Amino acid sequence: MEKVCVDDVENSIQPAAVMRSLTAPLGLTDLALNYYELEPGDSFAFAYHNHEVQEETFYVLAGTATFETEGGSVEVAAGEVIRFDREEFQRGWNRSGELVRALALGAPLEYGEQVTLRHCSDCGERTDSQLEGGEDGESVVAYCTNCQKETGRWYRGSMDGTVP
Repeated sequence: MEKVCVDDVENSIQPAAVMRSLTAPLGLTDLALNYYELEPGDSFAFAYHNHEVQEETFYVLAGTATFETEGGSVEVAAGEVIRFDREEFQRGWNRSGELVRALALGAPLEYGEQVTLRHCSDCGERTDSQLEGGEDGESVVAYCTNCQKETGRWYRGSMDGTVP
């Protein structure tokens, strides 16, 4: 048995005010479990994306999250759950004026190949992107895989990524 206090887990560098990965602290081997708090404008993910082998479920505890999907936008209110199948593109946001709290569960634990699509101003379209740790060690940076232009940079608790 493992037990943790969510507030005791370190906040990750994400496009969300708070993202605490509970997977390792709980010793999970087959399931990814993350706790999120999204301020207005925050996102669950760095980009519109999919996972090759992992299905993903979001349980909204408070507020309303809006998910961008291939079929259009889907709102998920407190007490509701949404599931995305393997290779299904999605990105969740807080488009409201109130805090969103949610749990994200993914299984199996591994993603497999992941496609991440972000808008590149140089290419003029949404292109695949690569995420890397910033040289400062305190950020995550997205680069367009077509032209290598930086398309986003996040710091702990930052919003969707400032583009220089």
